[in-house]
Amino acid sequence: MPLYKISSTSKISQLKPSTFRNERSLQELFEGNLDILLGVRFIASEFSTGDRQRGRIDTLGLDEDGSPTIIEYKKTSKDNVINQGLFYLDWLVDHQGDFTLAAREAFFDDIDIDWSHPRLILIAESFSRYDEFAVNRIGANIELWEYRRYSDNMLYLEPMFVTQKSRVEIDTSDDAQEIPIYTIDDHLEGKNRELANIFSALQERIMGLDEDGDISERPLKTYIGYKHGTNFCEVRVQTNEIKLWVDIAPSVLDDPFELGRDVTGIGHYGTGDIEVRLSDLSNLNNVMYLIEQSYQQTL
Repeated sequence: MPLYKISSTSKISQLKPSTFRNERSLQELFEGNLDILLGVRFIASEFSTGDRQRGRIDTLGLDEDGSPTIIEYKKTSKDNVINQGLFYLDWLVDHQGDFTLAAREAFFDDIDIDWSHPRLILIAESFSRYDEFAVNRIGANIELWEYRRYSDNMLYLEPMFVTQKSRVEIDTSDDAQEIPIYTIDDHLEGKNRELANIFSALQERIMGLDEDGDISERPLKTYIGYKHGTNFCEVRVQTNEIKLWVDIAPSVLDDPFELGRDVTGIGHYGTGDIEVRLSDLSNLNNVMYLIEQSYQQTL
């Protein structure tokens, strides 16, 4: 895709594609900016998988929802990054203790890890339709991201394929143990019909923000996350109202009706720091105005 630069005099010039010197320089750039690019906290680089399953994971991280994350990079699309990534994903779900120890050493606290959706993110200049077909058939939580580097130190990053496996089984010393998977129905269980209708209307508006269907809806234990590359909104259905959080800095949010509450530094469920309450459909448009601002930041 051609990329153009507009000058102060409204003249347009095309930015020429560039490249990284090597795969390591690509990796270093991402590792220094994981939270911005992918919504992932960095844990380790070139993480050893030990003597039995010898290998080195390019980047190990923990995403904003607490899911263990493996990131593998390829400078070109010719390398077989999918099989390599699957090998490491299999290692990850079989070595929870090793990951937990590394995460605690990195963050110096007792972290909450969600093992129901471990992620594998594969990054390359391009993927083929055969790659997309392969990961779709595999069914694991695999994401294909394409990047382009341009002159003037510009980077373009786009998720090409995202899928989630509905169930993850972890082998233990006994039989395989099924990790709980949460659904929308779990979050609506016991709620009155009016509140369920409000949630359905909110859900439809949020998912409709992207015509290509690239927004993912992820029910977790305490909230439902909405992600477009990174989280932009989290929703929790309570007894008498819906509480939600938008992932946008309070300093840049336009909130004409003063619906948002800044909960930075205050304990809350979502990853966003602006808390909003919704108990009436008449206020849905005003709430969506805030959510849309957060979504726009992911484009």
